[in-house]
Amino acid sequence: MLGNNCRPSGTWLTPISTIFEIIRRINEQGTAILLIEQNVYHALNMSNRGYVLENGRIALQDTGEALLENPHIRKTYLGL
Repeated sequence: MLGNNCRPSGTWLTPISTIFEIIRRINEQGTAILLIEQNVYHALNMSNRGYVLENGRIALQDTGEALLENPHIRKTYLGL
């Protein structure tokens, strides 16, 4: 199992928080971003709009903030 501090092929992995911060900065400069991400919390936390696909179909769509508060999202994807 590889963690953020492991060095496969002699390179350091970039921590996910750094990657999301770079994406946030690009977006703040006015660039629209389509992010397809399995880390639900981080993705929705920075999203203006979110879409949840289940079985290849849009099951839910709302603001990132509203989706983070959605009971189905919290239970199914965040384990809360």
